[in-house]
Amino acid sequence: MKKISILILAVLFISCKSEAQQKEKNTKEFKVQKTENEWKAELTDKEYRILRKAETERPFSSPLNDIEEPGVFVCAACGNQLYETKHKFKSGTGWPSFDRAIENSLALSSDRKLGYERSELLCGDCGSHLGHVFDDGPKETTGKRHCINGVALEFIPKEKL
Repeated sequence: MKKISILILAVLFISCKSEAQQKEKNTKEFKVQKTENEWKAELTDKEYRILRKAETERPFSSPLNDIEEPGVFVCAACGNQLYETKHKFKSGTGWPSFDRAIENSLALSSDRKLGYERSELLCGDCGSHLGHVFDDGPKETTGKRHCINGVALEFIPKEKL
């Protein structure tokens, strides 16, 4: 009887995937709507995997980590303005980090890919995966750290805006 109970619990545990979070993300209406084939045609393989399949780039691999000049970071998939350089900080984590986004530029979701719930940051216009937000940012500002994949962003210097 004990073995059957353990087996039932194991089956229930395995079947409890985070489908609700996935459905929540997929059913939200975003301004920019494209088919998966359209995204694949427009994005590089790496951009597609990160922006549309929520993968993560290797830490310390983004040239955007070192950008300090004034400007705006936009979504690499749709061009939505997301972050200003003035809110960027060196977190030491290996990914571009910001303490806040441009108002109304993001959407939030949640994921449990690592076995615990994290707040996932999505582009507010196209729903592309950007990264995650954590509560270990600069205490003197917002206390938040938006940990963003550099591949998910493009930088536009202030003089080109």
